[in-house]
Amino acid sequence: MSRVGEVDDPDAPTVLIVDNNQMTHMRLKQIFTQREFNIIECTDGDKAVDEYIRHEPELVMLSLDIPTLDGHVTALEMREHGGDCRIVFLAPRRLRDLAENATHSAGAVAWLEKPITDTSLEEKWQDILGPIPDAPGLDDLDELHPMKEEDVIEVSIEEDGAPNLNLPPLPLPELPIQLPSEEDNEPTLTLPINPVAEKKKKKKSKLWWLPVLTIVILVAWQVNATYTYIQLT
Repeated sequence: MSRVGEVDDPDAPTVLIVDNNQMTHMRLKQIFTQREFNIIECTDGDKAVDEYIRHEPELVMLSLDIPTLDGHVTALEMREHGGDCRIVFLAPRRLRDLAENATHSAGAVAWLEKPITDTSLEEKWQDILGPIPDAPGLDDLDELHPMKEEDVIEVSIEEDGAPNLNLPPLPLPELPIQLPSEEDNEPTLTLPINPVAEKKKKKKSKLWWLPVLTIVILVAWQVNATYTYIQLT
């Protein structure tokens, strides 16, 4: 995320403020608005490098503890791009040693202790406007921020002039391997060829006991009648 604030003077210098602390942002914006700077605000290191390349500001106020890229690596990325990169690191007192080492490594013109005040900035202003030191840390940039092989895309030009991007193949999703089970070998149920006839057949088969029951009843009645007759006679 970044915001750009412009002043009326077309020749006004530009400052890039990189910090994810809202109070620091507001304070620095107020200070540089009074100094009639164009202001670019950013909250992370990766975006800050893009904004620096796009606008090439005269001054960068860069916090060390920011997301994506820390302030040290962000500053080295800016110095690698080139230009008159005047970087001022911002850090709390607990990061004093880190700020001093980063200032030397990235060739920053100064570092300021948080919270920032107009007085502390004024005390360092002559150093900020002074010569830009060398950045010995550029030799170690590849180790600090290594680029993975998969991040590199080779581009070749075909005979018809169209670019050919040698992109790596897309990874195939891992499909679960399902072994056949005993249930898979069970025969599947099929519908009858003639469901109407099958239905009638089933109904007919259910009545087989009626004749048997009739015969049993008749035999029982006959036996009972014979026994009654014998008793009467």
